[in-house]
Amino acid sequence: MKVEIWSDVMCPFCYIGKRKLEAALTQFSNSDNIELEWKSFQLTPGLITQTGKSLNQFLAEHKGMSLEQAAGLNQQVTNMAKQEGLTFNLDKAVIANTINAHRFVHFAKKNGKQNEAEELLFRSYFTDGKNIDDYATLLQLGSEIGLNAEELKAALESNLYANDVQRDIKEAQQIGVRGVPFFVFDRKYAISGAQPVEAFLQTLEQSFSEWQQEHKMAAIEVTEGDVCKPDGMCD
Repeated sequence: MKVEIWSDVMCPFCYIGKRKLEAALTQFSNSDNIELEWKSFQLTPGLITQTGKSLNQFLAEHKGMSLEQAAGLNQQVTNMAKQEGLTFNLDKAVIANTINAHRFVHFAKKNGKQNEAEELLFRSYFTDGKNIDDYATLLQLGSEIGLNAEELKAALESNLYANDVQRDIKEAQQIGVRGVPFFVFDRKYAISGAQPVEAFLQTLEQSFSEWQQEHKMAAIEVTEGDVCKPDGMCD
């Protein structure tokens, strides 16, 4: 069963929500039958990458608040992340447009490494203070998860996967996504925000139960004949 997750790399609740979903999956007996698919969403699509500006400054300007208020909000988020085992170093965060990071995730998806790519990007932004809009950074992250460096470099330089990012964003608008993280379970149920683990677990159980009923294998009528069996006997 597929679980789709709309998120933006610079969204702290998306990283926290990822951990909450993962915690729910560890308690879910059918987790091996769950497929995660990350979808692109940009909170500030017109943002210009500003390596010299602190997150407190950006938040103060963007939200029209004081630096002290911005610092207080960032500390609250840091404390929330800590409860999920995450380390946020928001004083090191680099203000960056996320379009290239999303294209990187789509490249990783093509190569079966989407979830690993998403985790690395979150860690790079919130913990390591890396510029996730920088090609060199993305190439280094790609090497960490075994992506082909030459192919990734070519994809980034050619603006490949930009249409995929926009397609995800348009799809989010069509299904009514107004904020991220937004989790969609088998296109039937949705969770908006980094809700408690219990909410994720309950939704997983309900949606998977229904999915299982809809995907039951019909009984197969077998006409018997000569076969070879795993014990080596042929008859």
